[in-house]
Amino acid sequence: MNIDQQIQELIDQAPQDGTTPDLVVAIAPVLKSLASQLRHLQYYIVQTLDQSWAMTILENQAQPELEKRVIYAFSELKDVTAGPYPIKDPDMIALPVPVTHILFQMLAMEMISSIIFFEVPGNVTTGIEIQRKQLTDLIEAHLTQAPLPSNLPPNIA
Repeated sequence: MNIDQQIQELIDQAPQDGTTPDLVVAIAPVLKSLASQLRHLQYYIVQTLDQSWAMTILENQAQPELEKRVIYAFSELKDVTAGPYPIKDPDMIALPVPVTHILFQMLAMEMISSIIFFEVPGNVTTGIEIQRKQLTDLIEAHLTQAPLPSNLPPNIA
């Protein structure tokens, strides 16, 4: 599924509440721009059986009070086993998720600092980090330049 098809699926699967589909349409250019900077159309996300995404807390060794919560996105299923999660745990599973869906989901996950995308198969030590704040700042900047549909609240970013 290409990026445009992923965006359309987000729109089609959005709650038909009169706001969410329009919100997806409004932020689609930002999602598409970020997704096109990544190498893969889907990534494997480690999840619990109830579909909660596995999160890792990273601490700064020099300043232990500084921590960030990240989600790892793996380009290939085989790379998940080299990651930090106990994938042999019967309550954990890695599932493919379209890249635009990962970015959109990050908006709803306020406790997440960023998602680290492991782009190179076989390499789970170097990835591309997209911070949640970076995403919200890009959306806010986009929405101030583009007219909002009248039924969207002004503070959606």
